Amino acid sequence: MTRKAKRGAERDGGRPASLDFDLRQLEVFGKVVELGSVSRAAEAVRLTQSSVSERIATLERAIGAPLFDRVGRKMVPTATGRLLSEHARRHLALKEETRQALRQHLGMVSGSLMIGGSTIPGEYILPRLIAAFRAEHPAVTVSLRIMDSAQVAADVAAGLLELGAVGALSSLKGLEHDKLWDDEMVLIAPPGHPWAGKRAIEPRQLLSEPFVLREAGSGTRAQMERQLAQALKVRQVELTVAAELGSSAAVKCAVAAGLGVSVISARAVAAEAEQGSLAVVPLRGLSLPRSFYLVRDARRSLAPVAAAFRETLLADAGYAHRGGNRARQVVKRVP
Repeated sequence: MTRKAKRGAERDGGRPASLDFDLRQLEVFGKVVELGSVSRAAEAVRLTQSSVSERIATLERAIGAPLFDRVGRKMVPTATGRLLSEHARRHLALKEETRQALRQHLGMVSGSLMIGGSTIPGEYILPRLIAAFRAEHPAVTVSLRIMDSAQVAADVAAGLLELGAVGALSSLKGLEHDKLWDDEMVLIAPPGHPWAGKRAIEPRQLLSEPFVLREAGSGTRAQMERQLAQALKVRQVELTVAAELGSSAAVKCAVAAGLGVSVISARAVAAEAEQGSLAVVPLRGLSLPRSFYLVRDARRSLAPVAAAFRETLLADAGYAHRGGNRARQVVKRVP
């Protein structure tokens, strides 16, 4: 418990916690959890650091338990803090849903939109589309959370995100997937690697080479392992794993440093391939196509701002109802 919370508890004479708080306190608390810092949270919510600290202390007194531990310079939620954070996100999502419903009633496209993106769409596609959307709807604030595909789908299913752009289909209940963009995965190696400059290598050669992989929930990794297993006619491919990393940027740096080879989106490595800092190595007789999907919870109605952004994504993918050349087709809907 913070010092202020302890002093407050002493003044209250040890009375039971009221367990009473308001949404603004939860917003401030949630921002400290997200950013791990009172000073950064204060800037984000446009309050002074002392005001943020006081609100956290008041919340701790109301709950009767500490919400954060200070680990180095970082504010880390306690077990009680993690529990509160999980429920706070749901309450704040419901608040935003209510605000959007009111805006729809009033004919407004404004407010906040929280979306998720797996690494490739989150880093290489969505920022451009967010900029275009904001140019058309300047009263909208868009927040993009970049996670692996599995976590994006889980947060959409939980109602924490309205939309997600992912690289793998999910089996979670209630989710609907629309195909958005095509992509291709390519094999990369450091410039000095024996494979660099070769016309092609045999897919089976990958089994003896150290690999730098994305984490287990990554759509890129799941798709690569599935297609490679099919090409080699094995049930499950067994790669020599040198490292598992949480982002495409980290994978590229590790490969460039000679830690191993990897398979990554062609979109993610285009600049490095052109500059010569990474080598793209063809695989003989094997291409690794993939797709990205728009995921939403079909059980929930989209807020106006989310519906408008969904139209932007579908239009960019070339669907007919916004002047493109394809009719929209639901790829997968989980009942």
